[in-house]
Amino acid sequence: MNKKLISDIKNYVNYLMLPLDELYYHHYEHALSVMERAIYLATMEGCESEEIELLCIASLFHDTGFVIQYDNNEYIGAKIAQNYLKATLYPEDRIKKIEKIILATDPNTEPRTLLEKIIKDADMDNLWREDFFDIAEKLKHERETIKKIKIKDPDWHHAALDIIEGHSFYTSTQILERNEKLKKNTEELRKQLWNS
Repeated sequence: MNKKLISDIKNYVNYLMLPLDELYYHHYEHALSVMERAIYLATMEGCESEEIELLCIASLFHDTGFVIQYDNNEYIGAKIAQNYLKATLYPEDRIKKIEKIILATDPNTEPRTLLEKIIKDADMDNLWREDFFDIAEKLKHERETIKKIKIKDPDWHHAALDIIEGHSFYTSTQILERNEKLKKNTEELRKQLWNS
């Protein structure tokens, strides 16, 4: 894996996303978190070093489209990655793979390849975590700020429940490690809805 390239991309993505202080969830730290989980999943799923490099790059760039627009930003993030990587003379065939991996993070896209499944699982990893409800609040605040709207808690909880109930993990590692906590978070969210 080209550690210098990954380091340079980290710096570039941080520079791009730093001014976006209204992004309380989709920020540079989220990109790092996705990358770390993607590396772990790729290792557990038996990926090779070159595949892990592609996942690292895609993870770092996957939300950079937010610098242009909030909704439907995956295509823009893929273009930003393409432009950056072309400038570094990165191989064209690998750039195309990275673009497809980034596009797999679109919520409406079903991942096909193992690398697409890995990034999808890494991007949605927050659904199982202990800090799921804190993250959900940050995401709500982000949407309210960017869209200039107020979202009532019951409406937000219903939308979150739709997402969490409709979600399935893709890789065997993620299913094995995360499904139980995903179920617990779903039950807790149902309780919150019932009590609101």
